[in-house]
Amino acid sequence: MAAPDLPDLVNLAVPFFIATILLELVWGHFRGTARYETRDTLASLVMGGGNLVEGMVIGLVAVWTYDAVYVVAPLPFGEQAWGWHPLIFIACFVADDLRYYWFHRWSHEIRWFWASHVNHHSSQHYNLSTALRQTWTSNLTGAFLMRVPLVLVGFDPLMVFFSGSINLVYQYWIHTELIGRMPRWFEAVMNTPSHHRVHHATNPRYLDANYAGTFIIWDKLFGTFVPEQPLADRPRYGIVGNLLTFNPLRICFHEWQSMIRDATRRGLTPRQRLGYLFGPPGWSHDNSRRTSAELKAAYVARHPEQAGEPGLS
Repeated sequence: MAAPDLPDLVNLAVPFFIATILLELVWGHFRGTARYETRDTLASLVMGGGNLVEGMVIGLVAVWTYDAVYVVAPLPFGEQAWGWHPLIFIACFVADDLRYYWFHRWSHEIRWFWASHVNHHSSQHYNLSTALRQTWTSNLTGAFLMRVPLVLVGFDPLMVFFSGSINLVYQYWIHTELIGRMPRWFEAVMNTPSHHRVHHATNPRYLDANYAGTFIIWDKLFGTFVPEQPLADRPRYGIVGNLLTFNPLRICFHEWQSMIRDATRRGLTPRQRLGYLFGPPGWSHDNSRRTSAELKAAYVARHPEQAGEPGLS
């Protein structure tokens, strides 16, 4: 089965993104729940546009890498008669979603990747425009190399890219507060607005949770799932140290600047310098800052009655 003529889903979806942002704004206004801030929304749109440009320019490195790896793949499915069979595509999509879970998790646990990913979390608002607040530096971190194993086992690079596009477009609709809970069966398997609100929240119990792209089952399997508690602990959005700026350049590069400044300060050992680059966000050689785990521990120390609850175990 030959490779189909696949569309560029992300670019095709841009008009839909803009239309639904306007719809959410109007709907939220009449419901009294509109949580848009003009400058914040514009910053997110600029970040989204920059991400598309980065993907077209620097993303070529990823394309060349995958094509080179595919040449030496022991069993290139795409060159077989059944290489684009629906079951092969489903297997590729599920495998890529698992890859996304670990990429996303490491983007919160390793500062080198967090320097790029923090852009997406920098808004203190949670609406559909937040979904478009994407990084300009993802390919520079080398994160695209995490897809190399998928190509090496034989999945056509085009199929891998298309799977990633579906995953990215799927995640757009879960960035909203206007949808409460989906049906129980759907919440059990799929990533939803409720699950993803947890991921964007800065409440201690919600830190470093719900990394899913499409399937929430990965978080449940690997112990990172935390359910939303909208009444007992309503999500508060942003990052632990909010930027208080709408400047896209500052949003994009602030953590890179901080990380490099930390790693190059005088008097550090090589291990400490590596800690600032590849340790968890919040790590410091003198314990002057707190990681997510330390923030959770401090919260439990103040609220011992909540110890053992999801996210606070």
